[in-house]
Amino acid sequence: MSRKVYLLIDRGRLLKHSRLTTFIFISLILGVLVGYFAPDFAVRMRPFAVIFLRMVKMIIAPLLFATLVVGIAGHGSAKNLGKIGLKTIIYFEIVTTLALILGLTMANFFKPGLGFHTTTIDFAAKLQEYGIATDHSTYVSAGDMIINIFPTSIFQSMSDGNLLQIMVFAIFFALAICAVGKAAKPVMEVLNSVSQIMFKFTEYVMYFAPIGIFGAIASTVGTNGITVLKSYAKIIGALYTALIIFIVLLLFIVCKIVKIPIKNIIKAIQEPALLAFTTASSEAAFPKAMEIMEKFGVPKNIVGFVMPTGYTFNLDGSTLYLAMAVIFSSQIVGIHLGIQEQILIMLTLMLTSKGVAGVPRVALVVLAGSLMSFGIPLLGVAILLGIDQILDMGRTTVNLIGNCVATLVIAKWENEFDYNKMENFMKEEI
Repeated sequence: MSRKVYLLIDRGRLLKHSRLTTFIFISLILGVLVGYFAPDFAVRMRPFAVIFLRMVKMIIAPLLFATLVVGIAGHGSAKNLGKIGLKTIIYFEIVTTLALILGLTMANFFKPGLGFHTTTIDFAAKLQEYGIATDHSTYVSAGDMIINIFPTSIFQSMSDGNLLQIMVFAIFFALAICAVGKAAKPVMEVLNSVSQIMFKFTEYVMYFAPIGIFGAIASTVGTNGITVLKSYAKIIGALYTALIIFIVLLLFIVCKIVKIPIKNIIKAIQEPALLAFTTASSEAAFPKAMEIMEKFGVPKNIVGFVMPTGYTFNLDGSTLYLAMAVIFSSQIVGIHLGIQEQILIMLTLMLTSKGVAGVPRVALVVLAGSLMSFGIPLLGVAILLGIDQILDMGRTTVNLIGNCVATLVIAKWENEFDYNKMENFMKEEI
């Protein structure tokens, strides 16, 4: 194929990429305007958001399984996997600890719970509406949580969208492939083909992203109204300030480590980050993020292992949010938490925020359990329910960015990052 043909293909891909990003941004603005000026009509747009997210969710299980098995088995042996796995977990723990510390620091600085007026919200009704109980009887014990990690049926896990159970099965499956050796080569070829097919499938689904995002934003604004932001301005502002500071610091440190210009990283992750923000769903952006990180220069086996693992163990935005939410919940009921109590809360959240990524409204469930563990009333949970969608948009975006950045760090740590591939990627984007 001639160089001229390649250039035409690259221009075509670039045109598609830029158009999709532009349409997503336009959909975001239109969603806000329609939600504000025509709320009744906007609420009826919610099915478009639901349909788009369902289309995305049908991709996740086969894509996650195929890429994770290929990523793990691609290391060649359990010894190599253990090496990269240890590095990944160490990095995740360092970063989530920093997120928790920043969340507690910003909560103590802004004091978002002080002076909050709570007379206009039916808290008990909101807690009941979202199935969050006010006693200990419905909360899962640590033992049950560990048991629930292991699937009884991989098909049931895929049907339920339980990502952690899919991960556990995929890890054992990949280790078995490594042990079998050459006899398992046909299976690896099939799974390689499946991952490529699912990435193409993702490209088709992304054509519907602007419609789904319009429905999500319009229905959210139409249901809650713009005025809801006034009552919650302090906690929203505090959280988004903390999330921005975290991302800026994270990107700055990582750029120093991997020796990549910060503009290159921002350019690479902007589209999946925008998808995550507008849909408040990591799942919507997950396939696109994996595809882009491969093109950016991270080896396929590292992307296939780190990104899915980060889904469970590296929820930077969620852990930061939980730290702030606990302090907020204590402040609105007049409970002062000292340094010792806050350190204990941080250690608790380091454990409770792991392993429950597949649970709907996971952050609220973990928050409720943490508050009850420390004898703090659940009033804060009920208050935060009113703006959970708005808060979720920010923390989900940071979760995704954090996992994309993690792939760069691990690739550099393993001396496998392809700088030439990154340069080619940036030339296509210019």
